[in-house]
Amino acid sequence: MPSHPKALLRDVANGGKSARAEAPDPPRFTVGDRVIARNITPTGHTRLPRYVRGKHGVVHRHHGVFAFADTRAHGLRDQLQHLYSVRFEARELWGESVPQRDAMYLDMWDSYVEPAL
Repeated sequence: MPSHPKALLRDVANGGKSARAEAPDPPRFTVGDRVIARNITPTGHTRLPRYVRGKHGVVHRHHGVFAFADTRAHGLRDQLQHLYSVRFEARELWGESVPQRDAMYLDMWDSYVEPAL
């Protein structure tokens, strides 16, 4: 899929069209699945925060399929990926000193997560 033309981006920004794409593959994860954020150190741009790498979370929502932001940032062709909202317990991320009820939801691309064993 080529980069979106300016008119389409303007329509998306103004709420007139969706940036969602169709993908032939079903999502690997469903709501409630336990996942681990991959502990990777890619060269260049990534939207995978270091503080979440290697941490366990639970899929909260499947947003659909979109062009993978990391490849777009490097000027590579669009690669479609499923996008999930993953819930991480704050204590999983920052230790026992944070309140037990706190959590953070982070949008995670499919290539950022793997199944928790």
